[in-house]
Amino acid sequence: MASYLLLRAHHALMSALTPDTAPAAPAPRRTIRIGSRKSKLALIQTELVRSLLVAAHPHLDFEIVSMTTTGDNNQTKPLHSFGAKALWTHELEELLLDGRVDMIVHSLKDMPTQLPLHCTIGAILPREDPRDALVMKASSPHTTLASLPAGSTIGTSSVRRSAQLARSHPHLTFQDVRGNVGTRLAKLDDPSSPYAALILASAGLIRLGLSDRITAPLESPVLLHAVGQGALGVEVREGDQEVDVLLAPLRDVKTALACRAERSLMRTLEGGCSVPIGVETAWEGGVLKMKGIVVSLDGAEAVDFDGEMEVTEEEEAEEMGRVVARGLVEKGAEEILKKINLNREIVDA
Repeated sequence: MASYLLLRAHHALMSALTPDTAPAAPAPRRTIRIGSRKSKLALIQTELVRSLLVAAHPHLDFEIVSMTTTGDNNQTKPLHSFGAKALWTHELEELLLDGRVDMIVHSLKDMPTQLPLHCTIGAILPREDPRDALVMKASSPHTTLASLPAGSTIGTSSVRRSAQLARSHPHLTFQDVRGNVGTRLAKLDDPSSPYAALILASAGLIRLGLSDRITAPLESPVLLHAVGQGALGVEVREGDQEVDVLLAPLRDVKTALACRAERSLMRTLEGGCSVPIGVETAWEGGVLKMKGIVVSLDGAEAVDFDGEMEVTEEEEAEEMGRVVARGLVEKGAEEILKKINLNREIVDA
C-alpha cells in the first residue's frame, strides 16, 4: 500500500511540473580564451594570468590556446638578423583580431611599442625583478664578469646586453646563443661549449623556478635592462568592454605607469628590441625616476640621461618617456642611432 501511495505521489508531482515550472537547465559557462606562445616560460606566465582570472571570476572558464611563433620556429638565427619587430606577437595578434582568442599574454619586453590597429594593452601585472642576471657555467669558480679570464665567451642573444657589457668588460667576447632557457643552460653547462657564462633575464629564471642559477644580478651602471623587462602585458581588442572588466583586478598601476614611460622612451627614439637602449625605473613616493642609455653596437660610444617626474596618470608617464628621450638626443643619442640605422644587415630595428 505504501509503495502504491508513493507511486501516485510521484505521478502527481511530475504532472504538476509543467514546462513553465520545471527546473531550467543550467546555462552553459562562458569560456574566455587566452592566447600564448608554446614555450615553457610563456605557458607558465600565461597560467599565472589564468589562475588570477579564475580566482577573480569563478563563474567563467578560462582556456589557454597556444601556438608557435616566428621567433620560436628559428632557434639558430641571431635575433638581431630578423627583419621583423614582432617576432613573438604577430601570429597571436591575428588570432586575437579574428576572435579566436580574447586576450594574449606576453612578456612586455617582447611587445612592439606600436601595436596593430585595433589592439591595445588591457593590463600590466605587478613586475618581477626586471634586472638581467649573470649565470656562470655550473662548474665555474667565478662569480663576477670581472674575474673571468681575458677572451672568455659570454652567451647572449641581445645586442643591448653585449654593447653595454663591452664598455665595462672589454676583456670579454660575446657570442649569440638561442633557444629556450633550458636549452641555453644546457649549452652553457656542456663542458665542450665555448661559453663561460650567460646573460639572461632574472624574471624568466625566477618564474621557471631556476633562481638558484642566478650567480649575480646585473644593474646600473654596468647594465640597464630592456624596456618592459620583468612585466607581463595582456593584449586585447580595443573596445572589448567585457574583457576590460575581467582584467581590472589584475592591473598594477605603478608597474603600468613605469612601463608606459619606458615604452614612450623607446617609441620616441624609434628603437626596436634589437637596438642597444637600456632603462631603469624606480618609484620614490609619487615621483618616477628613470635612467636611459643608448650604446653603439660595439660599445665604444654611449650616452646616458637621468630624469624624474611626478607621475600619476598615463599621459604624464608618456611625457616622462619623451623627456628622457629628448635628454638622450641632446647628449648625442641621435648620432649613435643613425649609425645603427645604416647597418640594417646587422640590426633591423
